[in-house]
Amino acid sequence: NEAQRAVKLERRFYLGTREVTNAEFRQFRASHRSGFILQQTLDLDRQPVVNVSWQDAAEYCNWLSAKEGLEPAYKSEGGRLLPVVPVTNGYRLPTEAEWEWAARGSGLRKYPWGDALPVPPGAGNFADARAQPLVPQVLPDYDDGQAATAPVGSFAANALGLFDLGGNVAEWTHDLYTVQPTSGAAAVDPVATGAGTLRVIRGSSWRHSAVTELRLAYRDYGDGKRNDLGFRIARYAQ
Repeated sequence: NEAQRAVKLERRFYLGTREVTNAEFRQFRASHRSGFILQQTLDLDRQPVVNVSWQDAAEYCNWLSAKEGLEPAYKSEGGRLLPVVPVTNGYRLPTEAEWEWAARGSGLRKYPWGDALPVPPGAGNFADARAQPLVPQVLPDYDDGQAATAPVGSFAANALGLFDLGGNVAEWTHDLYTVQPTSGAAAVDPVATGAGTLRVIRGSSWRHSAVTELRLAYRDYGDGKRNDLGFRIARYAQ
């Protein structure tokens, strides 16, 4: 599901430098709890919010838009929020193309830290030796200091000044999950829309240690909540 295609991003956009935290999300929904896994809390203020659906993330984005007088990026249809087409300048989740461009930082790196294994010290929050009681597979020679989620921005930013685009939590994107055919023609500011409930998830998390998931090209999808899945916000600049 990782067909390579040419993409052109022409419309300027903002992207959150960090994943949305529990404290930020609770300003919108005070009752939210990200929970625990065994004895590890996922619920501290500076930890990334998890156990949120795509719908929850879209509702948060619309709440932010309303606070700032921006046109909402999501509309209610059949009891669910769907992306407004064409895309507005309100707060939203990053498109998959925007997420990948931001995660690459510069060039076509294979991993968040570069092009080779093993994972270097301080590269991010992955399934390390401390996570062994929590997940079936770990990086036995890696220690990031956290068994589960880390406070956002705990590790070095990438070349664009963005944190945790690899590791910590995987992230919801704006796009409907599809498999696009390889094409020679560049898609301009692409967004996958249409009927369906599965949304694209990008990035590795604190649960991941396999080469497949650690790669920046890794694509996942879903429609439910996970304890290693959160989001960051985006919006067009004009």
